Amino acid sequence: MLFHSDSSHPCILHLTFVSCLSAIINPKQAKDNKSFNFDYSYWSHTTPEDVNYASQMRVYKDIGEEMLLHAFEGYNVCIFAYGQTGAGKSYTMMGKQDVKDQQGIIPLLCEDLFTKISDNTDNSLSYSVEVSYMEIYCERVRDLLNPKNKGNLRVREHPLMGPYVEDLSKLAVTSYNDIQDLMDSGNKARTVAATNMNETSSRSHAVFNIIFTQKRFDAETDNTSEKVSKISLVDLAGSERADSTGAKGTRLKEGANINKSLTTLGKVISALAEVDSGQNKNKKKKKVESFIPYRDSVLTWLLRENLGGNSRTAMVAALSPADINYDETLSTLRYADRAKQIRCNAVINEDPNNRLVRELKEEVSRLKDLLYAQGLGDIIESTLLLSSYLINHNDFRPL
Repeated sequence: MLFHSDSSHPCILHLTFVSCLSAIINPKQAKDNKSFNFDYSYWSHTTPEDVNYASQMRVYKDIGEEMLLHAFEGYNVCIFAYGQTGAGKSYTMMGKQDVKDQQGIIPLLCEDLFTKISDNTDNSLSYSVEVSYMEIYCERVRDLLNPKNKGNLRVREHPLMGPYVEDLSKLAVTSYNDIQDLMDSGNKARTVAATNMNETSSRSHAVFNIIFTQKRFDAETDNTSEKVSKISLVDLAGSERADSTGAKGTRLKEGANINKSLTTLGKVISALAEVDSGQNKNKKKKKVESFIPYRDSVLTWLLRENLGGNSRTAMVAALSPADINYDETLSTLRYADRAKQIRCNAVINEDPNNRLVRELKEEVSRLKDLLYAQGLGDIIESTLLLSSYLINHNDFRPL
């Protein structure tokens, strides 16, 4: 995703939309080109009149819709935006909520979630939605839905659920309007400040969580099954250089903490990619090198499952095409290229007994379809009739 308001500098990025190839040109050495392949490459440096311009809705349809589908399947999902300050991360994730065509992934996904819920016609299926919104400011966690609580929330670890924030507000919502009001109040409470590179620079990492629960009642077994998905939508603060942003005093301290957590995130991504690449043949060596430094930052500790555990995760890399930002843009591209090597182990979040029943039913259905396809449907019908007769006449006998 590419955003930059300053068009006074030459462009150093070239995108090939058919192959999703992103190439960057070194402004000091024209022949020094580097190319990277990603699932999607978007151009948003120009106006909507440009044939190659990528709208907010296009980005959501490519990334957000797929993630929402996984959430309905029962998986944990995560989308996080990374890039230098002023590159368009907050615009990509949150956008401008009061302008219809400029809403970001978060509001579009929330609206689509409730649209799908309202379209449900299955009376045996019910839904519940809860949301939380927090920011990580200078390695401290604040509740954006309860800004009156100025205290810092503690990060704990549950033996089964993993890291969580103690006393974080978790509010039930029943419509998109409810969730929109909470987003508005949370955004107003978020820490932002002006720098030389961005008038509304995010000085904290923001994490918007949706706990999506689906309950299905099975009349045949008189059993209720439940699937719980956690949707994590993360707007990271931008990496920055003090000489470019002109940061001093508090802004400088904020920038140092931002860079520290992003550096830790980079180390975690590199370590996870190293483990998944399978380059370490020696088992002892692999055991030593597979240590992942999650605890070195509050951000990586809270996102542990999303980065390398039980989650389907997508990363949006926001880039600046200006030549003065060459080093930061190249760093972001390398960051994203490393991240795509990570393989998460996502599973459907449901009770093990309910999973076994569901899998057995799916197997029975598959075998029935196979028999019908082979022209042996009469065997199924006669077996069902015999079973029904024996049940009605109590003719089952113990062996």
